[in-house]
Order: sequence, then structure tokens, then C-alpha cells
Amino acid sequence: MPSTRPVSETSKTVVVRENPAENLAEEWTEQIQAPPQQPSGRKSRSGSVHHNSTRPERADGKVELQDADCYDKLGFRYSTVKKWTILSVIFAVQTSMNFNASIYANAVGGISNTFGVSKRAARLGQAVMLIAYAFGCELWAPWSEELGRWPVLQLSLFLVNIWQLPCALAPNLGTMIVGRALVGLSSAGGSVTLGMVADMWEPDDQQYAVAFIVFSSVGGSALGPIFGGFIQTYLHYNWVFWIQLIFGVVVQIMHFLMVPETRSSILVDREAKRRRKSGEDPNAYGPNELKEQRISPKEVLTIWIRPFEMFVREPIVLCLSLLSGFSDALIFTFLESFTPVFKQWNFTVITTGLAFCSIVLGYVIAYISFFPFIHRDSQIRRRDPDALQPERRLYWLLFLAPCLAVGLFGFAWTSLGPPHVHWIAPLSFATLIGIANYAIYQATIDYMIASYGPYSASATGGNGFARDLLAGIAAFYATPMYENIGHRYKLEWPTTILAFLAILVTIPIYVFYWKGPEIRKRSKFAQVLASDRKARGASKANTEGGAARRPAEHDV
Repeated sequence: MPSTRPVSETSKTVVVRENPAENLAEEWTEQIQAPPQQPSGRKSRSGSVHHNSTRPERADGKVELQDADCYDKLGFRYSTVKKWTILSVIFAVQTSMNFNASIYANAVGGISNTFGVSKRAARLGQAVMLIAYAFGCELWAPWSEELGRWPVLQLSLFLVNIWQLPCALAPNLGTMIVGRALVGLSSAGGSVTLGMVADMWEPDDQQYAVAFIVFSSVGGSALGPIFGGFIQTYLHYNWVFWIQLIFGVVVQIMHFLMVPETRSSILVDREAKRRRKSGEDPNAYGPNELKEQRISPKEVLTIWIRPFEMFVREPIVLCLSLLSGFSDALIFTFLESFTPVFKQWNFTVITTGLAFCSIVLGYVIAYISFFPFIHRDSQIRRRDPDALQPERRLYWLLFLAPCLAVGLFGFAWTSLGPPHVHWIAPLSFATLIGIANYAIYQATIDYMIASYGPYSASATGGNGFARDLLAGIAAFYATPMYENIGHRYKLEWPTTILAFLAILVTIPIYVFYWKGPEIRKRSKFAQVLASDRKARGASKANTEGGAARRPAEHDV
């Protein structure tokens, strides 16, 4: 079992600089232990230093407002109704992004016929979009931490909608591929939407919200083929892109009208401006307002590199992202077998698409199955915040992860077709694969958001990077794999190979669970943020009798 020692005993006390994300390499290599007799400095969620006793003083008389000074104005204190209204819109946004990635497959036949190219060439648009999407997740994420979630997500949605036009109106395959690449690069993905969860919930309370957003991500991918079958059957192929555009415009309007800014540093700036304007505190300034230059040219590169640095140098990000990415690649490859397998039972394009409902059913089962464990762990944390190790968030995954290999083995050898097997058998095993896919994504994302808090967008961007990049690469070999491997059992052996690979992919889950404390010690930036959270919790407990550590929600 993982060590039962509280996290506080494994985390070092560190001196936190004004903005630890500006130079992660320096943070990781120059950490020092705070002097034992001095109150340790701490960085607020807004990215500035806050000492437990006084606010930073400046020669010009300006006083930097901290998140603790206006906590009731931050996303953490939004009412439950307001939080879940925001989350419901983000659910739709995330669904639309993943819908864009998956529905393209239903346009492949039409593109091939229209432009006189092979289906393999037409599938290039899907691979290019996924690979570009992988980089989009990483490139948009850090800017949402600097400029705010709302403008970044609005710009992302706007550009994605604009690039649907060249895809829908493409005169040739080259234009189509360029359009798809631009759609991928413009997609902010789950990195920004998941960062918003960390803006509104403390790590101990975030799991229901994380589970909800993860469900939208995996569910959106399954909706593509379900609805795509009808589009492919009854409409011209370019309606695949027109419908994506309609969906995208609707969710962008919803986001514009219904979702406020949630990023703490931006909200602190706004509160400081309000206090100066009202005369309540003429010397109050937000952390970004006190910067001589909001973002220098040097910082542009530093900000953009941040998620890639975290992916390479933070073991938590690297290990969990690769785990999630390889499992997603296996599942993406497996889904290419649906058409040839169910064709044996005379499934049409529409009914083959509806077969993906078995995957959605797996997602629903897995989503609901997390509730009892989340509830029990939440109760334990309320009594003692240090009672559970962070690896506890991976506990239920230990039982659901084997569903991936079992489902693949079962699907492989129920793909024999009639009269040997009824079609309900492979669909049943597909449901197990859906359970595993959701569980892996949910548990790894939950762990990463809890570890990186205000910088979780950059951290979870690595997860999206690995998943989309490896899935994009899989688009090149998935179909040929089911056409060229084996002789008599062409449908069974490829999935069997995936099942053996699934065993290798799931082994690291157990290694990470048992060795999690050691991996966390090597994740230096995560240790900095963990120390900050403990300092902030201790400060609030001292000044407010512990009430602010878990404040009651109210309307803002």
C-alpha cells in the first residue's frame, strides 16, 4: 500500500517567488528550505507573494491585493447553482470540440468521391486535425492562465468556427487538409476547460466537477459517429462541416452570454479596480496591474514553453499523460474495427454509428461508479484533510483499468460473425472498453488538477497532447492494420494484439499508485504549489478560525 504518512510530511517548505510559473526551470533547480524561525512567504492563486502577516509594501504606496483579501469575489465562492451553470456550458463547449475531431470519419467517403482520391488520402484530414489538436491543447493553455479563461476560450471557439468554412467549401483535398490543421491548432481543448474547474473548486472538493467535464470530453468523441451515420446517409459530405459550424456557433454564444471569467488573478485585478473607483481602497492594485510590462517579449516564449516544460520535466505530468495517451491510441485503433466487424451482421452506416452507443453506455456506467468513492473520500477529507494520500484518487482505477484488456480480448473473439456469435456479444465487450477509457481519463486528470491547481491548464494540456498526438498517429495505421494482419482471422488478430498491448499499458497504473509519493517528490513544481496550498490553508485557519478553509458557498 502507498505510505499513509500525511502529505505535509513529504512536502518541503519552499520560498515561493512572485510568479513561480515564469521560469519553471529556475523553480525546479533553485528550491531552498525556508528559515525555521521566519513566516514562510506564499504565492496566492493570483500569482503573487503573500506573507502570512502583511501584504507586500511598495515605495510608491501601492498595495498589492491578494486573493485572501477578496476571496469572496473569486470563483471558489460562487454559488453551487452558478458553478454548475458555468460547468454545464463548458460541458457543451467540450463536447463540441471532441465532436469536431470524431465526425470527420463520416466525410471520408464523400471526400474521396468528390476529389477523386483514395480513402487513405482522405483520412489524412483526420490525422492532421488530431495532431494539430495535440499542439493546440499545449499552446492555448498557458495563455488562459495569464490573460484569463474567458477571452482565450472565446477566441479559440471563434477561430474553430471560422476554419470550418474552408473545410465545407474546399475545392480540393489540399484546402481541406489545411482547414483541418487550422481547426486543430485553434482548439483549446480540455486544458482550458479543466483549468476552470481548479478556478472554482479546491482540490478536496473538485472530483464531481472533474468527472462531469471528463464525461463531456469522452462523450463528445462518441457522438461524432452516432450522428455522423445519419449525415453520411442522407446529406452531402460537406454537411459534416456545416453541422460542426452550427454546433460551434451555438456553444460560443452560450459561452459568451452565460460564462463569466473564473481565473483568480483576473478577478483580483477587477476587484482592485473596483475598490479604487469606489474609494474603498485607493491604494489597492491587482498583481497584473503592478507589472511594469504586462507581458514582455521574453515572457511570450516562456509562457508558451511552460506546458511543454511541465510535460518533460514534471514526472506526474509525463507519466499520467503517457498512460492516458497510449490507452487512447489503443481505443482509437480498436474503434476502426466497428465497420468491418458489424458489416458481418449487415449493419448499415447508421446502425454501425448507433453501435457506438455501447461505448457511451460504458462511459455512463464508469461515471456513476465513481460517485460512491468520491463521496466517501470527501467525507474523510472533511474530517482530516491530510488523511488520504493523493494516490487515493487513482484507487478505483485499479479495479476498472483491467476492463480495457478484457474488453479487447472479448471483442476480438466475438468478432467471428454469424452464425457463431450474436452481435450483442461484441457490443457488450465494447461497453467494458468504454468503462476503462473513462476511468483512465478521469482518474489521471483528477490527480493532475489536484496537483497543479491554478496551473492545471498547462498540466492537463500534456494529457491532451499525448492523447491527441498518439490518436492522430494511430489514424495512419488503424485501418491498414485491420486490412493486412492475419489471413483467416483478419478481424480477430488485430484486436487481440491491442489486448496484449493493453496489458502493458495498464501495468504502469499500479506502479504509479504504489510509487506515487516518490514520483511526487521528483515533481518539483507540484511540490511548490502543494507547499503554497498548505500555507494558505494554515493562514486562513489562523485568521478566520478555519472557516475560510472550507467556506460556505453563497451567491456572488
